[in-house]
Amino acid sequence: MSQNDDDPTSAPHFDRPPLTFTDYDDREIAIRAGFTPEALGDMYADFAPDSRAQGLPPMGERRIGEWLDVLEDGVNVVAFHENRADGDPVAVGHACLLDCGDGTSELTIFVHHDYQLAGIGSRLIRGLLGEGQARGVERVWLTVERSNHVAMNLYRSVGFETSSAAGIEHEMELPLG
Repeated sequence: MSQNDDDPTSAPHFDRPPLTFTDYDDREIAIRAGFTPEALGDMYADFAPDSRAQGLPPMGERRIGEWLDVLEDGVNVVAFHENRADGDPVAVGHACLLDCGDGTSELTIFVHHDYQLAGIGSRLIRGLLGEGQARGVERVWLTVERSNHVAMNLYRSVGFETSSAAGIEHEMELPLG
């Protein structure tokens, strides 16, 4: 992420995928733009119940499939664990921007429980925001549970600010344009 030095009020700039890096657990991770329903379906089917937030991702093959049908229309980036012992890359994270039709896009991001706290979410959200900028997304918003301090710190680290803090959720926004 970088900011235009000539205009301190300008939106930060984020790099867009493809991006590769080694996570904190020494795993090779590749972030790619695009939508891979089979790989994402497998990742979400294996999602731990305590890693779900606000009822997402849904549980059960049919509900996951219906949810993925909605997400397919968004700006999507997927994190893959490359060079695994079995040779097959596997989806370990997914982030999406869904156009709300009012000039804003809603952000959703998930990292598989076996890959959390390894720096993947941070790279994944930056890659998504870069892809969103390249596609002309102007403003991004999200909701996060007030008790989810890890997520709130991640969102603040890329420039999100709280716009509403009612009840158990915070709504946060970030201008991209």
